[in-house]
This record gives sequence, C-alpha cells and structure tokens, in this order.
Amino acid sequence: MTQGTPDQGRPLSSVGEIVSDISQNLSTLIRQETELAKAELRESTTRAGKGAGLLGGAGVAGHFVLLFLSLALWWWIGDGTGLGWSALIVALIWAVAAAVLAALGRSRLKEVRGMPRTTSTAKRIPDALKGKEETR
Repeated sequence: MTQGTPDQGRPLSSVGEIVSDISQNLSTLIRQETELAKAELRESTTRAGKGAGLLGGAGVAGHFVLLFLSLALWWWIGDGTGLGWSALIVALIWAVAAAVLAALGRSRLKEVRGMPRTTSTAKRIPDALKGKEETR
C-alpha cells in the first residue's frame, strides 16, 4: 500500500519528498493567509479612513457651533459688563475647559500599556517553532 498526496495523485517515495510536500503546503498556506490579511487590512483601513473623514467633518462643524455659542455668550455678557470684559470672561471659561481636558487627556495617556500580551506571545513563537515552547 503506497501513500499519495491527494492533490498530486502520485505516491511519495521518500521522507524527503514528504517533508518537501509539507514545506510547500505550509508555504502556500502562509502566503494565502498573508494575502487574506492584506485584503482585510485594506478594506478595514478604507472604512476607517472614511469614518475618520466624517468624524473630522463633524469636529469642524462642532467647532463652529462652539464658536458661535461663544460669540453669543460674549455678546450676552457684554450687555451687562461691556464687550471687552465679556470677551475676557469667555476666554477664561475656555481656558479652564482646556486645562481640564488637557489634564484628563494626559492622565489617560499615562494609562496606555501598549500590547503586553501580544508582545509576550510573539516572543515565544521562535521557540515554539523549534519545539521548545514554554507552557504557562
């Protein structure tokens, strides 16, 4: 009884041919998975780019809303205190808002840890391929 590969339909005559066949199949599999990953990444980045563009447009629109609300507040406060003082009051309100947002953003950035689990598992890949994988 001889063994053959299903895709070639011929018997394998040596261990070297079996290893070569496995190597070719593994190479093909890795190449196909890489192409799939590239295609998925292209699709994801295209969608993300469109979404980011829309969010950017929303940010610009939101900026104009804040601008005109600030101008309305400035004008309203200016009726009682004068336009110069009301401009200073509105500017101080925005300075406080900026300081609070900057402090919150800075504290959130300090919490970023990167990809510790991915880094850990990626470092173990070479040993796993050599058959020396650690078990945890």
